[in-house]
Amino acid sequence: MQDKRGVVQFTSSKIEDLIFRTTLDLKSMEGDIIVNLSIADADDIVDVLEFLKLTSNSGLSVSPFLKVLESGDIIGDLTIPEGKVGIATMCSMTIDGVLLKSGIMTNPKFGGVVQIRNGLPVRFTDVLTYASTTIDPLEVLMSQDITSVTRMLQTGSGKILANLREVHLAKRDEINSVLSGMMDIGINGILEVGDPNSRVLDVPVERDHLGVVVIGGTNPMAIMKEQGINIRTNAMSTLMDINSMDKIEDYF
Repeated sequence: MQDKRGVVQFTSSKIEDLIFRTTLDLKSMEGDIIVNLSIADADDIVDVLEFLKLTSNSGLSVSPFLKVLESGDIIGDLTIPEGKVGIATMCSMTIDGVLLKSGIMTNPKFGGVVQIRNGLPVRFTDVLTYASTTIDPLEVLMSQDITSVTRMLQTGSGKILANLREVHLAKRDEINSVLSGMMDIGINGILEVGDPNSRVLDVPVERDHLGVVVIGGTNPMAIMKEQGINIRTNAMSTLMDINSMDKIEDYF
């Protein structure tokens, strides 16, 4: 990816920029969040919303907040094409932005695929670091047809998208408090919080840190892709005012 100056921009740099620009306040429920933008055929909108509802109810999306954009609507520097519909959903990196606003610095490390067995996360099976790619790792992994989100929902075992960040152990108590506050408003993307200086989902973390694994915001799009819906996703697309968004239940 290149920035507006034509300079190659690694995903880690884009993440840092978006995290610092996130302004969501949990108490007032005002401010900007990071969103993923997906483009689908307008004729598929009913199925798309059904899958978004399914993943939200199953805990496989970061939050129930979304925005449906019609043909001709503009988001960031993109205009929704004719015959298409845009779906803006909360990106998991919003969690890092909220933590930063609370004085907790995170270090996003990588996106990957997590094996789930009998409803419990077991280990990362595939990972791509943010510092080594110009394309969002979850976009790449979703395109490789290695997820099995549908099977996970049906049987409790499968492979889903997730990402890992590290937090200094000195912030352990504070991070638990902020994550609890996020859950109170419907941000439920936390998959695993590791112990200090311990591996998390079979991945080592830096000394004096703990790992926090968050469900990938693109899991709903992964299941749509598995079901044959023509959908294209641009992860970490832009920022959006949370008050301009709806909840998935508002569409039913």
